[in-house]
Formats: sequence, C-alpha cells, structure tokens
Amino acid sequence: MSKVFRPSTRESSILSKIESSKEHARRLALQGIKDCLEPLSNAIAMKLVEEKLVETKSKNSLEEQISLCLEKLSRAEDFDIDFATAPIRNIVPNPHVVSLYVTAFVLENLINHKDVVDIYGSDEEIYLCINLPVKKYLPRNASDIQSPLGQRSFRRPGALHSVPFSEPSHSFRFG
Repeated sequence: MSKVFRPSTRESSILSKIESSKEHARRLALQGIKDCLEPLSNAIAMKLVEEKLVETKSKNSLEEQISLCLEKLSRAEDFDIDFATAPIRNIVPNPHVVSLYVTAFVLENLINHKDVVDIYGSDEEIYLCINLPVKKYLPRNASDIQSPLGQRSFRRPGALHSVPFSEPSHSFRFG
C-alpha cells in the first residue's frame, strides 16, 4: 500500500508565498512597461543592432516594432503571454517575463518584417542581449528598485512607510 503525501501547513504556506511573490514580480514588470516604453524599446533596438544580432534596413522601424510589441505585452492577458513564450520558456533558468516575450517576438514575428534583413545568433544570445536593457529599466522585484537619493531603506514589519537608512556618522568607543 502506497503512502499518500500531504504537505504540512508550513510547507504549503512557504510554497504559496513563493508563488505569490513570483506573480507579484511579474505584475510589477508588466505594469512598469507603460512607464518606460519609449526608452526601453530604443535600448533594446540599439543593443540588438550593436551586438549584430539583427541586421535591418531601418533602425527606427526596428524600434517601432519593438515598441508595438511592448505595448501589446502591457495589455496582454496571462494566457496570451504564456502562449507566446511557450516555445522558448526553458531558454534560461528563471527568465524575466518581458525579456522572454520580446525574444519570442524577435524570433517568430520580427524575422518576417520587411525592414529586417536577417537575425543572427542563438535564441539564448538574443535573450541575453534583450535582457540587459530590460533589467536596467524593469527590475525583477521590488527590492531591486533603488529608493530616491540612492539611500537604502529599512521597513519595519507592519510599518506603512520605508524609513531611510544611512550609515552612522559617528562612532562609539567602548572600553
């Protein structure tokens, strides 16, 4: 007779927190696209051209196509995102959802665009190239976002606001 596995309450709560934090990070990234649409699309297009992964007749057209892709992603539902990224979902461990979606767009749709001459490099190289500007403009989680003035912030459990944390300006001598 086989034993039935039943996770403990503690294990279930930890797994639930991990899943909810992943979903929260995903929502933050998708919401953040609207705030930096133009600079992000410009940075991705420039990086792809600089790294010679995409050969194009018009850099502006490439930037426009990536901008449309990001705009579509910001309005897309979870099913549509998962469907578009399914072929390359396992390209890297723990991928950024925005980088994955744009990579899928480049590999499947952009290659057929009239201004794109050719796309070079492996799927992973294209993902890593796209991921650099995405990480710059869209941090993976809330802890990657720097507080104003470059200060680290400290948040007490249950507190409503972050309190700036700075190094002590004086030292104490014991002895």
